Amino acid sequence: MKYLSEFRDARKIREVLDKLRATITRPWVIMEVCGGQTHNILRFGVDRVISPVELVHGPGCPVCVTPPHIIDLAIELALKPNVILTSFGDMLRVPGSELDLLSAKAQGGDVRTVYSPIDAVKLAQENPSKEVVFFAVGFETTAPSVAMAVKLAEKLNLKNFSILVSHFLVPPALKAIFSNPETKIQGLLAPGHVCTVTGYEEYEEIAQEYKIPIVVTGFEPLDLVQGIYMCVEMLERGEVGVRNQYTRSATREGNLKAKELMWEVFEVVDREWRGLGLIPKSGMKLRESYKRFDALEKLGLKPKKAKENEVCISGLILQGIKKPTDCPAFGKECTPTHPLGAPMVSSEGACAAYYKYHR
Repeated sequence: MKYLSEFRDARKIREVLDKLRATITRPWVIMEVCGGQTHNILRFGVDRVISPVELVHGPGCPVCVTPPHIIDLAIELALKPNVILTSFGDMLRVPGSELDLLSAKAQGGDVRTVYSPIDAVKLAQENPSKEVVFFAVGFETTAPSVAMAVKLAEKLNLKNFSILVSHFLVPPALKAIFSNPETKIQGLLAPGHVCTVTGYEEYEEIAQEYKIPIVVTGFEPLDLVQGIYMCVEMLERGEVGVRNQYTRSATREGNLKAKELMWEVFEVVDREWRGLGLIPKSGMKLRESYKRFDALEKLGLKPKKAKENEVCISGLILQGIKKPTDCPAFGKECTPTHPLGAPMVSSEGACAAYYKYHR
């Protein structure tokens, strides 16, 4: 398959690994941002063949960083009569303060899995007597498709469609992580899918501000070892800046039409991240001209304080300070069947990856 088989070619991967070993002179610590990268790093054993490079895992899992109070609001919406709460499937088992959406469904809530925000718009057309709410979770990668759904609902003059917004921006979170004096990160593999939409101009600013090399990287084994090699090459030279390994998808300017659509519908807002707290200008909300599609305003709900599980160290894991196996609950009290935190249950969560591939 194009762009799959050739990026899993063992001979090509070995060639890059040989270059890496010929280049590296000392241990380096590199963070991969995206949870999809984390899963493939562990699935294909990339972390086992790049010594003395140490990989730590970043906050690039939108399901993992959605705070409990937002999930509590989704549950409250789902349990309301005449409301259909739609969501991507990976949100259903993420714990709020007490329940998850699957439990709300078991209690009679109308919770439905969709594969696209447009599916939720179609559902609203088919159910005019019910309010259809789409749980809009994601980074800049999914925000344009949600914006498209809002624009479509406006065009169709739908009165019964709204969204619960939980969109995050990656660069402000990275700045918060690099500003932490505890961080040991020396280089960064930037998220290829996010940069496909946004481009990587903002990452150039981060590289200069924190004096680190950043490599925009894809997700297949060859992508990952190439990204690590390029980052190590920059580290060894003392080079600061951004290089692009994921040239088949990401460009410096990104997808201009997707960005235009995204910022037509959304604007920047301070956002709370699970485990990381409030990060200024790190999220999105609907612009005033689209406020009628805001589920909270429409249905009169307000966020309430919600505590995170005190045993779970997901905040430290998402910052790259700790690894999943450093958590005393990992694989014991916390498993994919009974998760204490989102990283254990999300399909992009670091704890889920360790549980599946590194137990």
